Amino acid sequence: MIGGITRIAVWFGLSSWMLSCSSDSSQGLADIPETVSYNLHIRPILSENCFACHGPDANKREAGLRLDRETDAYAALKEQPGRHALVPGDPQASEAYLRTVSTDSSERMPPPSSNLSLTDHQVRLIEKWIRQGAAYEPHWAFVPPVKAALPADDLGWAQNEVDYFVLKGMREQGLTPNQSADKRSLLRRVYLDIIGLPPPPAVLDQVETAELDLDALLDSLFANPAFGEKMAIHWMDLSRYADSHGYQDDYYRTQWPWRDWVIHAFNQNMPYDRFVTWQLAGDLLPDAGKEQVLATAFNRNHKITEESGAIDEEYRVMYAVDRTNTLGKALLGITLECAQCHDHKYDPISQKEYFQTYAFFNTVAEWGMEESTPGFSKKSPAKLPMLEISEADVSDILHFVNLPDSSRRVQALLANMGKGANYNSLLAESNVLKVSVMGEPDSTRQTYLLDRGMYDAPLEKVSPGVPEAILPFPEQLPKNRLGLAKWLFDPKNPLTARVFVNRIWQELFGQGLVSTPGDFGMQGNLPVNQPLLDWLAVDFIESGWDIQALLRTIVLSATYQQSSQVTAEKLERDPENRLLSRFPRQRLPAEGIRDLVLASSGLLVPEIGGPSVKPYQPEGLWEAATSGRGNLSRYQQDTGKYLYRRGLYTFIKRTVPPPSMMLFDASNRDACEVERLKTNTPLQALVMMNDPVVLEASRVLAERLLESQQPVPELIGNAFYRILGRKPETAERLILEENYRTFFEAFEADGARAEQLLAVGEYPLSPSLPITERAALMQVISLLYNLEETITKS
Repeated sequence: MIGGITRIAVWFGLSSWMLSCSSDSSQGLADIPETVSYNLHIRPILSENCFACHGPDANKREAGLRLDRETDAYAALKEQPGRHALVPGDPQASEAYLRTVSTDSSERMPPPSSNLSLTDHQVRLIEKWIRQGAAYEPHWAFVPPVKAALPADDLGWAQNEVDYFVLKGMREQGLTPNQSADKRSLLRRVYLDIIGLPPPPAVLDQVETAELDLDALLDSLFANPAFGEKMAIHWMDLSRYADSHGYQDDYYRTQWPWRDWVIHAFNQNMPYDRFVTWQLAGDLLPDAGKEQVLATAFNRNHKITEESGAIDEEYRVMYAVDRTNTLGKALLGITLECAQCHDHKYDPISQKEYFQTYAFFNTVAEWGMEESTPGFSKKSPAKLPMLEISEADVSDILHFVNLPDSSRRVQALLANMGKGANYNSLLAESNVLKVSVMGEPDSTRQTYLLDRGMYDAPLEKVSPGVPEAILPFPEQLPKNRLGLAKWLFDPKNPLTARVFVNRIWQELFGQGLVSTPGDFGMQGNLPVNQPLLDWLAVDFIESGWDIQALLRTIVLSATYQQSSQVTAEKLERDPENRLLSRFPRQRLPAEGIRDLVLASSGLLVPEIGGPSVKPYQPEGLWEAATSGRGNLSRYQQDTGKYLYRRGLYTFIKRTVPPPSMMLFDASNRDACEVERLKTNTPLQALVMMNDPVVLEASRVLAERLLESQQPVPELIGNAFYRILGRKPETAERLILEENYRTFFEAFEADGARAEQLLAVGEYPLSPSLPITERAALMQVISLLYNLEETITKS
């Protein structure tokens, strides 16, 4: 089979179809289980069809009936004291069941007006559940995880604990695991997953004659500073990091030193509990230094406004709400935001508990807006409190901050601020970086439950607290963000470890064990393998919250090392590959595509950290899409080495995010995002065929290969090896050589066209090399970059 050469423009069709299929599509045809479980079978039905009117939200509850708690469901009905919604053991006496089978439209539940209805299979499940006693179970995600005993391995396949649980799930569905991937494929997979870069040819050569020692490979990759950059990408998404404020005028922000800290923390393998605690409450730690305070910029990455006419209190409340919602989604994996305006309709979280959690983040001494009109000043603008970082700090305690030289910073400031800026004042400003962080709390500010979540409608006063259904807040903990962090990492907290383990699993396999990573609540999907998730969560805690140990456990499993080959039987039985009887093929993230192109061509500048950079993008985009005001009103493209930094460092203006990255589903960082959408559009193919980064990389790689003066077949083979991590098959090589000849003849007949093609990008040309050969080889390399296999991890 030719590895994608003839399918350049047909991208990921099969994988997209598989992702869009529902694993529950055949549930209605399934047999009724011998024992019906509330959590597995009944709660999803009630949550989807009943809880909106008969669930936790008291404001929307109808007929006084609550079905999410057994005591309420068993009680006599308020409107019919002689009847009960559920009578354990007797479906015919259970009004909830009788309403589902009623032929009277005025009695039937869910009511026809809701456009909801139960399938026959769901009705039969409910009926059998009631006959078996209508036993309720606590929601799985609100019960602390425990390590289950390892299942049996009847194949002798397992390499570590992960595999026992995965194999059990496969065998229950009649599936068997794939054989292990070949050495080069596995090497490429591990490189892309751990440092986000392809393996260099010298490393690929080594596995030709030696065994692949994954344990030793992981040691070397964890020691590579690129590890921290790769890990930081997903953390930027959930922390909503950007280089501008957002909203219409969208001014510049200097938060990148915090990004440098995140990279540093991952490279130091900082335990996850400390990593998060510093970000939530580093300023409240005893003897907190500048590094701990810098970490708290996590809380201040949200959008802020600088527009005249904004109401301070309205926006200040929005900022505290954003911090609260980020805590819920990023660290707890629950839809806490649903309780801002009313009691949560599905999860046991009241509106009062929402604002009790909000109270932890409501004491920052900040204003809601920052006025940028010349001559206007305010004691506490939106960016305050701020941490000042001097060059002395960088040479001492904050050595991980990549402080650019003063002249470059001044040039950047001048470019952003336009004409009339004072050079000397800018030079003084450039010597001190200012990062928005958490600061001394405003002890005078009270927190209130807000009616319908409106900033100007305070009701009762509330004090800091948490949702009791997750874990009560211990009395001995301080009621501040530091206490909140300690609650978060209490060994009895059922969510924190599960949520992070699930996200790491998602990073490696493309989909978490819980496929709704931001919702472990009643409306979220059940884990595909809860014993595995719980085993990993407990092991993560027992390891001291060791992130690299977690990655090592998963990568060293036979599950991770499987080939991605798929048979018709496996595609039919498990189209979404939820049971992992093969390794999933996944397109690289937007940043990963850029990094692969730059690294394989030799253009990548491996410098760690520093300010965000502005690579090529369509001319006039910023100017046409924004208000025309502010210091980011025009795009000033970078030059030199700054054009070739990793995708992590690409400048993100929230109102006009980088177009090529957005087309590959990157986040615009408006809000916390724990999972990127997966889309396929023709525009993605157009980006790969026309983006100056891809074309320039193709030219530079062609020139570097031609300098070796090897025969054309070897040049093409070397390019293939660098880009795809393997040698071309005979059929592939013949197609590429024929393409080269076609391009060569065309450019030989039209030299001007060749010169125009080679003029792309700012990297210096190699004029001593023949134009026709350069252009022809450049086109072949561009073709390789456009292969589906190139930007796919498999």
